Amino acid sequence: MSNPLVRKLEAFGRLTTAERDILERISAPSHLVGARIDLIREGDPPDGVVLIMEGIACRQKHRANGSRQITAYLVPGDACDLDVALLSRMDHTITTLSTCRVVRIPSDVVARLMAEHPAIAKTLRMATLVDEATLREWLVNVGCRSAIERIAHLFCELLVRLQVVGLASEDSYELPVTQLDLADTVGLSNVHVNRSLQELRRQGVIELKGRTLKILDRHRLKTIAEFNARYLHLGPRAVA
Repeated sequence: MSNPLVRKLEAFGRLTTAERDILERISAPSHLVGARIDLIREGDPPDGVVLIMEGIACRQKHRANGSRQITAYLVPGDACDLDVALLSRMDHTITTLSTCRVVRIPSDVVARLMAEHPAIAKTLRMATLVDEATLREWLVNVGCRSAIERIAHLFCELLVRLQVVGLASEDSYELPVTQLDLADTVGLSNVHVNRSLQELRRQGVIELKGRTLKILDRHRLKTIAEFNARYLHLGPRAVA
């Protein structure tokens, strides 16, 4: 499989062979981390930039009563907090939702990369801006959309993001998250998520078997979600 970091960044700007080689090199020393493992916890001092190469991780916040809110999914090619070295302590937790292949890049390596390679720096800054735009869209999701619209929107977004890094077909992708994960993502109860998934199935829009989501009617799913991929700033790469 081609390098997901390279694929993602090339969606934001052209890179030379030498620049691609640099990205390949810094993302090579990866290691496997099991599901449900905290890569870094809220309150911890930062320890370099975490890069996801395989699997899905998330950003999350926990309340004292044990409830949580997932505020972002990190898919292959996603880096966590390029400027994390500026923080004294983490303000959220990053956790694997599935088995992940992870790279931890020292902050000084990231700083050199940004200073010495302007084209790479530009694409990394674009990726950070897209992370912020995605968070705004998720706020709209939990604040304004109905239950079924929230889930439909999330499914549309993940299709586009995974297609960009070569991990989704025209209409399906691996979704290694639980129904409870979905509930904590879209701000609904587990029961409400179940009902919404059943309704999407009933309408013939999706098929969810095990860890694989198949979208049977993309146009209908986008219509339900009022999905527009502009906030991902992918131009023609936003094929969904």
